[in-house]
Amino acid sequence: MSEYKSDIEIAQEAVMLPIKDVAASIGVEEDDLELYGKYKAKFSDEYLKKVESNPNGKLVLVTAINPTPAGEGKTTTTVGLGEAFGQLGKKAVIALREPSLGPCFGIKGGAAGGGYAQVVPMEDLNLHFTGDFHAITSANNLLAAMMDNHIQQGNALDIDTRQIIWKRCLDMNDRVLRNVVVGLGSKMDGFVREDHFVITVASEIMAILCLADDMEDLKRRLAKIIVAYNRAGEPVTAGDLNAVGAMAALLKDALKPNLIQTLEHTPAIVHGGPFANIAHGCNSVRATKLALKMADIVVTEAGFGADLGAEKFFDIKCRMAGLKPDAVVLVATVRALKYNGGVPKAETSVPNLEALKRGIVNLEKHIENLQKYGVPIVVTLNAFITDSEEEINFIKNFCEERGCEFALSEVWEKGGKGGIALAEKVLDTLENKESHFEVLYENSLSLKEKIETIAKEIYGAATVTYAPAAEKALKKIAEMGFGDVPVCMAKNQYSLSDDPTLLGRPENFNVNIREVYVSAGAGFVVAITGAIMTMPGLPKKPAAEGIDVDADGVITGLF
Repeated sequence: MSEYKSDIEIAQEAVMLPIKDVAASIGVEEDDLELYGKYKAKFSDEYLKKVESNPNGKLVLVTAINPTPAGEGKTTTTVGLGEAFGQLGKKAVIALREPSLGPCFGIKGGAAGGGYAQVVPMEDLNLHFTGDFHAITSANNLLAAMMDNHIQQGNALDIDTRQIIWKRCLDMNDRVLRNVVVGLGSKMDGFVREDHFVITVASEIMAILCLADDMEDLKRRLAKIIVAYNRAGEPVTAGDLNAVGAMAALLKDALKPNLIQTLEHTPAIVHGGPFANIAHGCNSVRATKLALKMADIVVTEAGFGADLGAEKFFDIKCRMAGLKPDAVVLVATVRALKYNGGVPKAETSVPNLEALKRGIVNLEKHIENLQKYGVPIVVTLNAFITDSEEEINFIKNFCEERGCEFALSEVWEKGGKGGIALAEKVLDTLENKESHFEVLYENSLSLKEKIETIAKEIYGAATVTYAPAAEKALKKIAEMGFGDVPVCMAKNQYSLSDDPTLLGRPENFNVNIREVYVSAGAGFVVAITGAIMTMPGLPKKPAAEGIDVDADGVITGLF
C-alpha cells in the first residue's frame, strides 16, 4: 500500500476554493458569512433566519457496524457520498461533527474522512478550527469557577459540597485529571473537595450547544443545568448561580455553524462534536436544519456503530428536533466483518469466507436494529483492494436477502466518482421507498423501561442490572420530574454489549448500569454502563508522537 499517499499529503496537495466561492455554489452570498481566513467561515444569524421558510431537502444518515481496528470509514463514506451527489449534478450538502483534540493526539491522529473523500482544510479542522471547543471548555469551566466561588463567598444557596456533580473539562485525553483534589492551600484558596474532569465532548455544554435551536433556547437550556444539590437535597442550577448570561456570551460565536469544503468543493457544514459512546454523538441540530434548507440532499453521520450513534440520532436528536430521516446508509468493510469473525487484525486482508460468515452477524444485527425505526437502508462496503469478489458477493446477497439495497463504495481511492454507485442506490431509495420513521420508545415509559428497551432491543441483552447508586439516582431523577425524557446510554463502542471483548453478535449477556445522572439542560438522562470513561487516557504510543511541523509551517502526522 506504500504507493498510496497519506491522507494529509492528499489534503495538502488539494487546491481549495475560497470558501465564499463554495458558498456561492449553493446560493449563499459573502455577506451571509463570517470569514475565518480564506477557507473557513461561519454562517451569520441573519442568514439562518433568511432561509427558515425554505422547503426541506432529504435527510440521509450514515452509520456503521461496530468499529474495529481493521477500520470502517463512516466519515470517509459520508464525504464521498456528498461528492458523488455533486458528480451527479445534485445540490448536496454534508453535515459533520467537529473532531476532538484529545483523540487526534491520542488514538486517531485526525477525523476528516480519508483518501480522496476528505474535508479540508484538514489540519485546521483537526486542531483549533474556529474555536468552538475552546468556547465550550471555557463556558463549562466558568460555571465550575462560579460555583466554587459562590461556596467561598458565603454559600448563600447552601450548596452541599459533598453533593457537587458539575465537573470541569478539557479537550485532551488526560487520565490523571479524572479524579483530582481542588482548594488545597490557604483559607483563601477555596474549600478542599474532590473534583473531576471530563473531556470537553462529554460536557453537558457540548450536548446543549448541539441540541439548541437558537440563542434563546441555548440560554433556557443552560439555566437548567444542575451543578449540585443543597443540604436539603434540592437541585442547584446554573440559573441559580447567575452564570447563564456570561456562559451564553462565551458561546455566542460557537453557536453559529461552520462551513468548509470537501476535496471536490462540496459544501460541508461541520458543527458540534459529542462522542457517541459517552454522549449523543451527532452534529448540531442547527447545522442539520440549516443544511436541509440549503440543499436537496443532506448527508449526515452519527458516531461509532449504529447501536450508539444511530440510536441516539433517532431517539434523541430526531425526537427533540422533529427531524424525519429519509434513508440510512450502513457502512461496513470486509476486513472489519472478518475481524468480528475472530480473525486477528494482521490477517484481515487475507480472503477468508468462513470468518466472514461468522462475523457478518454483527452487520445482521445492525440491519435488524435500523429496520425497527422504519427508515429504508442501503448497505455499503467501503472497498479495499484486498477484498475478494467472492467475499463482496456474499455480503451483497446477504443484504439483499434482508430487504436492503447494496452498493460498493470506492470513495477513498476515487473520491466522488468512486461513490456514484452508492449515490445512485441512495437516490433510487429516496425516490422509490417511503420512510416510516418512528422512535424506538415513547417518552411516557419509565426511565428503567427506556434503558431496558435499548439494552434488549438494540444491544441484544438478556438482562439489565443496576448498581445500588444507579437505583437510588433513578428514583431521585424521577421524583425531580425528569422521568419523561430520553435516555443517552454511555457504552463502549467496540461491542454490541458493555464488554468490548465480545465481538460479532453476543447473546445472553447482562448490561450493568453503573451510574445514572440527569443532563437537565440537554434534556436527557445519561446511563453509564460497564467501565466506560468520560475522560479517556492516552495510549502507550500516542498519535502525538508522530505529529510535527516544519520551518514552513507544514504539519505532518495528522492522518
